[in-house]
Amino acid sequence: MTEQRDSLRYLNTETSLKEWKIRGELILNCNCTVFCPCVVSLGKHPPTEGYCQAWLGIRIDEGIYDGENLSGLNIGMMMDIPGNMGRGNWKAAAFIDERASEKAYTGLVEILSGKLKGTTGLFKMLVGEFLGAERAPVEYTTEGNTRHLRVGKKITGAVTPIGGANADSNVVVSNTEYWMGSDITVAMANKGKVRAYGRVWDFDGRSAEICQINWHGPN
Repeated sequence: MTEQRDSLRYLNTETSLKEWKIRGELILNCNCTVFCPCVVSLGKHPPTEGYCQAWLGIRIDEGIYDGENLSGLNIGMMMDIPGNMGRGNWKAAAFIDERASEKAYTGLVEILSGKLKGTTGLFKMLVGEFLGAERAPVEYTTEGNTRHLRVGKKITGAVTPIGGANADSNVVVSNTEYWMGSDITVAMANKGKVRAYGRVWDFDGRSAEICQINWHGPN
């Protein structure tokens, strides 16, 4: 609880805009019953259920924050959105790899809150309540085409690309303006379980996506 309070303190204090960069892979699973409409509508079309509940995982292959190495760390997040994504009022929480140094932890909290602008800067505008951030054992692994995320007992997820006409290629929505990444691999959740911050979600068989990310800030 102390670290969660400290994380919220970071978000409520002025921060100089330090340079940061994250390259890697992101997976996301939400409660939509078909592929997430937000990818192509950029949040203008409502989610299939009228609201969005989602978890995501990030594997940082290369990353830096104000000179601190972020490479090799993993992140988990959960988001609770009451309607169209573009209308804001999100609630979000972050789970930072317990292996992160103190400086890396602080940097990742500031990046994910949107405080350091750049690619994730929209979070500062769209997230109405940051539920908290905490250290956790965050495991992001790949087995064949399936990506797995485990955040202790709070998030357990696995997503696999859906099949296409060519069995050797993924189904990809390309050249989008989606903020996470321009090329989104269409996937489905083999497992999507969240037990955190009063949420009890099960999204097995629901919409999922995989994308390569190249985020940076503050510009």
